[in-house]
Amino acid sequence: MLPAIIAGIGLPLLLDAAREGLKKIDHPIARTAVDALTQLGHTMQTGGITLEQLKEANRHIEAMARIEGEENKTALQEVNKSLREEVKSPDAYVRRMRATFGYILAFSWGILMSSVAYTIVVSPSEAGRVMAGMSDLSAIWGVGLAVLGIYVYRKNGMK
Repeated sequence: MLPAIIAGIGLPLLLDAAREGLKKIDHPIARTAVDALTQLGHTMQTGGITLEQLKEANRHIEAMARIEGEENKTALQEVNKSLREEVKSPDAYVRRMRATFGYILAFSWGILMSSVAYTIVVSPSEAGRVMAGMSDLSAIWGVGLAVLGIYVYRKNGMK
């Protein structure tokens, strides 16, 4: 993903953005990086790094972005192939596994949200702790709900 970003905006703009972002960090390593990026920018502006060298760097970055894009395309093709095989499977459980996962996840989510709501209503003094606990679970729920969301989105024929 980074090569695609760099290819899209160009190396000099990326260096400027990184330098400005690092200026806001109060740490010796960040200050050293800001100094190095400032020197690099000055060297590019004064011709120490030629336009041809910059173009070559950008060409390399674009090539890396193309390679990364092809890797992503291949990965997606493999995932789609496995999904198609799953749908065509003669085994009923294999065909229904995703739906089963969805029902279990939806049921678990409902129980959790009902429990949170009940706890907050019955013991408002515990609301802060309950919400903090919920935030600790956000990553695992995010993954499960993302999988469920993609499944439902594709299952309903939405594109």
